[in-house]
Amino acid sequence: MSEQATNGQDQGGPAALPLHVLAQYVKDLSFENPNAPQSLMAGQPQPQVNISVDVQARLAADDIYEVVLELRAEAKQAETTTFIVELSYGGLFQLPGVPEEHHAPLLMIEGARMLFPFARAIVAEATRDGGYPPLMVNPIDFVDLFRRRAAAAQAQQATGQQPPF
Repeated sequence: MSEQATNGQDQGGPAALPLHVLAQYVKDLSFENPNAPQSLMAGQPQPQVNISVDVQARLAADDIYEVVLELRAEAKQAETTTFIVELSYGGLFQLPGVPEEHHAPLLMIEGARMLFPFARAIVAEATRDGGYPPLMVNPIDFVDLFRRRAAAAQAQQATGQQPPF
């Protein structure tokens, strides 16, 4: 008995996402451990960690887009910086047959979702290699992030400024 593929669709199943990943890569990675070895001594208080996230997308070549997921985590004990990790993790995507008005949401939401697990693992390994427990970044709502960015772009357009994407 033989099986046949059906253009990315299984009968009764969802259609394949029209987003092709061509490459993924670390664009920039930085880990700072400014107070080592004191910050690594036993008995230190648990640091407070603040995480920021940003997603950028741009046309890289004809019909190829670069999406960059930027994660920054800064840990502090009181006013002393324990560590800072910054990662720019990129991917190249192609959107064959997708109308241009759908490019931004697909790239900024689905592209970022595809990159996130890999970026999360890199951040966890960097903090572990820096002498701390692995920092496991919580899942990110890229839909909400996209909506907030779109609202900010509309506000900028209303004041005459150029939107970012």
